[in-house]
Amino acid sequence: MSFLKKIFGDYSSKEVKRILPLQKQVLALEDEYTALTDEQLKAKTPEFKERLQNGETLDDILPEAFAACREASARVLNMKHFPVQIIGGIILHHRYPPRVLKRPFGQRRAHCHRE
Repeated sequence: MSFLKKIFGDYSSKEVKRILPLQKQVLALEDEYTALTDEQLKAKTPEFKERLQNGETLDDILPEAFAACREASARVLNMKHFPVQIIGGIILHHRYPPRVLKRPFGQRRAHCHRE
């Protein structure tokens, strides 16, 4: 590893550091979304659509939408997204260059963990 990379880091690690606050916002909503009934969770989709029509952007609703998706997955599939998968979703949403998504060979390829 070069001296400059040790000091400044590489492109991917910098981008992931910028995304971590969003991931933490999603994870912070877990208790709130777990407490919702099925009907309340289903009502989030029309709520998000209405907010978008009223001028909010996808980035504005991203933490709540990801939290709703994570909770719906936990209830329907009995699998919850790993925190690193939330990072991957945010990267895909922001259309970062593919080099950010590279991962070394041999890394486990689990999609979700079962509850």
